[in-house]
Amino acid sequence: MCDYSLDLVASRPAKVGDKLVTTQFQNSMTRGFAAIAEPNVAVCLLPGTEIVFENEVEYERFFALFPNIKLGTKVARFRQINMGKPRVHHDALEFPDGETVLLTRLCEGQHATVLQLPASPRPVNAAERQKGDSLVR
Repeated sequence: MCDYSLDLVASRPAKVGDKLVTTQFQNSMTRGFAAIAEPNVAVCLLPGTEIVFENEVEYERFFALFPNIKLGTKVARFRQINMGKPRVHHDALEFPDGETVLLTRLCEGQHATVLQLPASPRPVNAAERQKGDSLVR
């Protein structure tokens, strides 16, 4: 998904193998991912998408007086948080140790690759389920 503040930015869905860079988009207060070859197009991740960074992930603290934080990891899974709160950022990365960081707090210029998109099970309605259960194999 792409955060609410990217509504005025061109966007496209992520694909496996996409080479991404964290960026501050023009006309937006939000940072997110852009494809390296398309710096003005936001790449929208689905919840559960797994990515790997070239280097340890680094993000900014809330107060600029303190140095940035390096997480000591390169792998993350995309999540959306605070969905019940309108007009706040929802796009985040969850790291193996359970820490969650909003995408908008990631330092600019970090390179990442989309490893895996989430599995999307085929929706099955009750009629299809009953039909499938009645088949003799």
